[in-house]
Amino acid sequence: MSPHTTPSPQLLDVASPDLAHWLELPAHRSGVRVARHVMGAQLAEWGLPESVRDDAVLLVSELATNGVCHTPSARLLCGVGIVDDRCLRIEVHDHDYTGGGLSRCEPCVDDESGRGLFIVQALADTWGVDRSALTGGKAVWAMLPTGR
Repeated sequence: MSPHTTPSPQLLDVASPDLAHWLELPAHRSGVRVARHVMGAQLAEWGLPESVRDDAVLLVSELATNGVCHTPSARLLCGVGIVDDRCLRIEVHDHDYTGGGLSRCEPCVDDESGRGLFIVQALADTWGVDRSALTGGKAVWAMLPTGR
């Protein structure tokens, strides 16, 4: 299945539906690349500063990669939305019904992975995990200042 833009599920708490963008994609590594490209283009269309776009795309990438690598999901739902003039919300919904949270690992210096949540914590003002009303799985979200 290919990625495609979906109608806004209205869970992003935005002032206008025009300030939310959703993308459903296969839970494969190639889907993460598509998510980075599509979400980056949407953020540019909204006129967000390049530094904010770069951080947001990195957050989308890390959250989607976690969904691909650490859940049994066949598809992911990625959303970005401008909550207000000062805040951008990023969400990735998966199909992990186990009810478990996210576990952090302590990667060694030579490890090639395991740093995603550290990156999310460093970039985001705040982030968390909730049960997804859209998929029944997890919704991992992050808030980022818009730089406006």
